Amino acid sequence: MNFVKELQWRGMIHDIMPGTGEILERETVSAYVGIDPTADSLHIGHLVGLMMLRHLQHAGHRPIALVGGATGMIGDPSGRSAERNLLDEETLRKNQEGLKKQISKFLDFDTEAPNRAVMVNNYDWMKDYSFLGFIRDIGKHITVNYMIAKDSVKKRLGEDSKTGMSFTEFTYQLVQGYDFLVLYREYGCKLQMGGSDQWGNIVTGTELIRRIDGGEAFALTCPLITKSDGGKFGKTEEGNVWLDPERTSVYKFYQFWLNVSDEDAEKYLKIFTMLTREEIEALVKEHEKAPHTRVLQRRLAEEVTVMVHSREEYELAVEASGILFGKGTKETLRKMSEDLFLTIFEGVPLHEITRAALDSSVSQLLAEETGIFSSRGEVRRLVAGGGVSINKEKITDPEGKILAEDLIGNKYLLVQKGKKNYFLVRVKET
Repeated sequence: MNFVKELQWRGMIHDIMPGTGEILERETVSAYVGIDPTADSLHIGHLVGLMMLRHLQHAGHRPIALVGGATGMIGDPSGRSAERNLLDEETLRKNQEGLKKQISKFLDFDTEAPNRAVMVNNYDWMKDYSFLGFIRDIGKHITVNYMIAKDSVKKRLGEDSKTGMSFTEFTYQLVQGYDFLVLYREYGCKLQMGGSDQWGNIVTGTELIRRIDGGEAFALTCPLITKSDGGKFGKTEEGNVWLDPERTSVYKFYQFWLNVSDEDAEKYLKIFTMLTREEIEALVKEHEKAPHTRVLQRRLAEEVTVMVHSREEYELAVEASGILFGKGTKETLRKMSEDLFLTIFEGVPLHEITRAALDSSVSQLLAEETGIFSSRGEVRRLVAGGGVSINKEKITDPEGKILAEDLIGNKYLLVQKGKKNYFLVRVKET
């Protein structure tokens, strides 16, 4: 597999330094992507960098995931208009552990092959470096003129900037450049990759390697991912879409990909999956014949959810999605965690009853105890017409009783009135 050509047809190259493609064809190359450790989970904005590393490893090269513990203490000015909060070492180490678990799903750290993935933290080589030592060894090789010329700096120093730029952030590109130099020396790393907003920082690294060690290094960036409607990719009303299911449930994660536009679905299949060109072209043709079936979105959601979570979690998310459209069974509901159950029925009217109220008949429970129906007579009429379900099972006897063992998670009932009207009933413990 030709790595550069693979990224090109996928639309994953924005800038590439001359000679990059040639060296990748000539030898096995170690390449790295920096990952910001400001949280203990990645979000889908990080997926592009991880997919670049994944394709790199598949092409026989060696991926290096660099956790920016030191740079995380400074704050990257690229794409920002203000300073960000700085983190302490304890928080950074905790975040690093969380990130490695997630990155391991994309890269093979355990293979016996020489291109097994490596994870490093730049805090390990920066923590004992004195300020005087750094400016003597590294700072003297890059001029202020060179640093100011970078777009990320110019934007922050421009007339429209109200906050300016701290010396801390100004030095960011030097610290990132030094990372490249360290990896060049320790791992023979000759390529750094990242988003297009990182081009200036990456090139500073190649310049340091040239000036200090007389070496040759390369740069490759991918476009910043956008949505066809101009909205910011990866953002929802709740904020970032995280890889950690504690932050973004697997159901919501799956739904995010399922609900992208047709145009975005085709683009995202190229960027966020390992499907081949032929497979994607076949899916596009199938989708064009029947767009309403959302073939592209369903395959995209499947590929990414399985990759980030698991096949089992994906299938549960699919089952959960079907519940709102009349599918699903009582057993499907029982298999769900309470968080997933509540996520699916977020916004559905919620009624609370005492445990003693379970002794009531179905008609009394749904009319008098909860008020879901206006009267017991209305319950009887709809039951007779097959229009009432509890926990996805049709009610046939309006005077029957709900047993404690019928409760979902020992506390919930899902009531369905007609085809589309859902209600939750929660049993209070006191």
